[in-house]
Amino acid sequence: MAEARKNGLYPEISEELSALMRTGWADTERRDVQPVEQAPYAARRRAALSALFPGERLVIPSGSLRIRSNDSHYPFRPYTGYVHLTGDQSRDCALVLEPRSEGGHDAYCYRLPRDGRDTDGFWTGMTAELWTGRRPSLAESERELGLACRDIRTLPGHLRDTPVPTRVVRGHDAALDATPGTDDERDAELEEALSGLRLVKDAWEIGEMRRAVDSTVRGFTDVVKELSQAVATSERWIEGTFFRRARVEGNDVGYGSICAAGEHATIMHWTDNDGPVRPGELLLLDAGVETRTLYTADVTRTLPISGTFSPLQRKVYDAVHEAQEAGMAAVKPGARYREFHEAAQRSMTERLVAWGLVEGPAERAYELGLQRRFTMAGTGHMLGLDVHDCAQARNEDYVDGVLEPGMVLTVEPGLYFQPDDLTVPEEWRGIGVRIEDDLLVTADGYENLSGGLPRSAAEVESWMREFAG
Repeated sequence: MAEARKNGLYPEISEELSALMRTGWADTERRDVQPVEQAPYAARRRAALSALFPGERLVIPSGSLRIRSNDSHYPFRPYTGYVHLTGDQSRDCALVLEPRSEGGHDAYCYRLPRDGRDTDGFWTGMTAELWTGRRPSLAESERELGLACRDIRTLPGHLRDTPVPTRVVRGHDAALDATPGTDDERDAELEEALSGLRLVKDAWEIGEMRRAVDSTVRGFTDVVKELSQAVATSERWIEGTFFRRARVEGNDVGYGSICAAGEHATIMHWTDNDGPVRPGELLLLDAGVETRTLYTADVTRTLPISGTFSPLQRKVYDAVHEAQEAGMAAVKPGARYREFHEAAQRSMTERLVAWGLVEGPAERAYELGLQRRFTMAGTGHMLGLDVHDCAQARNEDYVDGVLEPGMVLTVEPGLYFQPDDLTVPEEWRGIGVRIEDDLLVTADGYENLSGGLPRSAAEVESWMREFAG
């Protein structure tokens, strides 16, 4: 018998009900399952990981549900490293690479099998299929992922009973965190390697990035079309408008959308999105669609809510656009990763000195980082399965590395004049401008994947005249 739910309306399950529930079910095994598109790419990624850790067992969990309140859970999003190596998005799973004596690894996907109809488990409990939806059988999963699949409930015992040097990605599965024979430093090296594997995207991943960006472009156009309704309501309308596009064409938004109107545009990560949208002010929209395979775009445009920039707004916008142009020009294979950041920051520093907002000369101001009062953040980051992808990669491969064809990154300079900043003239206070695009490094430079959206002030105003309702 399943354990009765506390405060449930049904205190127990009768023997008769239990017997009734176990009969009369059709065979729903799917025998026409086809491999996911990324299966061959995922196999090559696993081979690359295998080569980095000869003779060691590697355990990469997908993660589990997290309780939001009582028996309500937050939406599940699997661990990125697991998705990258399997193409799977299921919860309560783990990819295990078992070392072979002759070298290399055998890969297994441990997961929950389907509930049998011979117990009450299929219709009661936290993982019951009649509550949470049908799971694929192990046989179906093997065909879909191109991986041998095993019951996840056997994994703790297997790890305990077959001791070999083992590394586990921690923080995603409490049971696996307790795996014997591991240590934090060696496990951190595994996560570092998983991030590093994602620095250069393969052809399939680049296709997914294009889909994410194309949907995002349509989402931004949706917002412009409905901007008058946002003026009549709040930033929430903008958030909901973009979210609708993300859910219809993709899986979700790739991160919390920033729909920042007026002085909220000076807050780097404004996600409350509950403020007014007023003509005459600016709207900073930073949002990205996540595809159904979990690759995300990350695009920002700053829009004049009335459709036309004021002279001061345009002055700031033009400075950010100029800085972005300088940063994008530095994106090319063989360039140091930092070069696009440095080029954009130097450009904005020169403007700030010329405006008298930062003490010059510009080179001294830049070396001292004085521009950071108004620029706040770095000028970009890697992009892919995570909005800040590859974040755990080795510094020498990422921030201190060089660009290669197949890398995808953002270039997103911004200037932010806080509403309470007494060092700037009053009319500047509350103005925030950011322009962000997603760039694919190519053999001879870059391709602006989000180039379908206007960037210059004149182009933005023309676009808004065309689409604004």
